[in-house]
Amino acid sequence: MPPETRTGHRIIVVQTGEAYACTSDESLLKGMLRLGRRGIPVGCVNGGCGVCKVRVLDGSVRALGPISRAHVSRDEEAQGYTLACRVAPVGPLRLEVAAKLARPFSRTTAATAAVPLPPLHPKET
Repeated sequence: MPPETRTGHRIIVVQTGEAYACTSDESLLKGMLRLGRRGIPVGCVNGGCGVCKVRVLDGSVRALGPISRAHVSRDEEAQGYTLACRVAPVGPLRLEVAAKLARPFSRTTAATAAVPLPPLHPKET
């Protein structure tokens, strides 16, 4: 994967098609909040509530702290689920909001469902 830019790694939220930059030293959730974005639901911001549960579809993350098994089981973690407030990106990634929270996003983005997602690595011009 290409090195991180000064603004961070490209993060794409599948349900909304929204992309934002997040550095390797901040959580996926804090990176989104820093830019005033709203693609991932926000709760306690420290891993206690599980509201920011996401599934990493492409790319990888590193843990910033423990992930509560009350919110992410070992089986779910093996499938890419994690809490956005407890992980940082290692490179560009594509994620989706956990299924139980995806429903509200699907209603508001139904018109964009058929729109292709932007690439993880945009071509330089």
